[in-house]
Amino acid sequence: GFTQDITEHKLLEERLRQSERMDAIGQLAGGVAHDFNNMLAVILGHTEIVLDGMDPAQPIYADLQEVLRATERSADLTRQLLTFARKQVVVPEVLDVNKTLAGMLKMLRRLIGENINLDWQPKEGLWSVMMDPSQIDQILANLCVNARDAIGDVGAITITLGNVALDEACSPGHVGPVPGEYVLLSVSDNGCGMDQETVAQVFEPFFTTKEVGKGTGLGLATVYGIVQQNSGGIDICSEPGRGTTFEIYLPRCQDAEQGLAVSGTARDGRGGNETILVAEDEAAILEVCDATLGRLGYRVLVASTPDRAIELASDHAQAIDLLLTDVVMPTMHGRALAEQVRRHCPGIPCVYMSGYPDKAIADYGIVLDGLTFLAKPFSRQQLAEKVREALGRRGEVGQG
Repeated sequence: GFTQDITEHKLLEERLRQSERMDAIGQLAGGVAHDFNNMLAVILGHTEIVLDGMDPAQPIYADLQEVLRATERSADLTRQLLTFARKQVVVPEVLDVNKTLAGMLKMLRRLIGENINLDWQPKEGLWSVMMDPSQIDQILANLCVNARDAIGDVGAITITLGNVALDEACSPGHVGPVPGEYVLLSVSDNGCGMDQETVAQVFEPFFTTKEVGKGTGLGLATVYGIVQQNSGGIDICSEPGRGTTFEIYLPRCQDAEQGLAVSGTARDGRGGNETILVAEDEAAILEVCDATLGRLGYRVLVASTPDRAIELASDHAQAIDLLLTDVVMPTMHGRALAEQVRRHCPGIPCVYMSGYPDKAIADYGIVLDGLTFLAKPFSRQQLAEKVREALGRRGEVGQG
């Protein structure tokens, strides 16, 4: 009756406060990741340029390789932050979670070690979901590592799958899904468990109960971001000394024919002799793009403002083969710039780059088709591949 209504009202208020807090942290995390990605792009680009002309026998060559590896690890961290902030670039496809999980079992068992038993049985008649396969991998890996660390030594992790239909009366949750049909993925452990104070903070970036240096505190934040990005839900059941269960609700894909995976384009990392117009307001990144593309054999026209890019397009209309542009610039965004440039250079392809992937796509109407977007930081090989892919599509309609 009355008491139950008040209790439910308080639970809803608490869930709303938690959601608003996580959104605020997500905005901050996404902004930090964007700025950090710009710096990493400069470090990565200049390091590759130096390595390109160096004899591998030189002592400093190995040191610079370590700089590259550290940059790649840092980029992985920013990708996790972008996932939490729900700004990760994704390419969804129809998935059978049974098959995805079966393909990961060997890797998961290596992750958790021989002292912990991993139990899972396929679920017959499991519904499909529409997700990027790498995101399912991230959810499973992060939840299993979290369970492993909670167990510490000898124990068991149980993964279960099922179909559930939720109505308004039974929507669970730490991050409650809307009523509907879901694939329920549960990961349970018999580890140390958590008190309610810890449960309330467990999805925050950099929150960790592990010793200093033992974890980034981004694993569960990554899971949270993926679930939110896919309009799902999370519930946690945990008590000190009684273990923990994470329940992940992934929306059912109603039409199993939609979004089936398209075979990827063959990668081509060669250079060329075409002319590329580069528009980027960050001077250091503009310099890296100029130097890298020049070493690949291209003729490069550089513009630090959209107005300068339009001016160059007008002056070299017959020569320009491709526009490479940042998405977010002070006076004009990349999509609008591409439209202006194409008035002078009809049909030229465009590659968009940004350190803030999904924000760029959502806010500026750029279609992510796997060919026209380059997330910072990028390596010389990634830049070369994306440029060749785009140049191979010259004259096609609707290139972003």
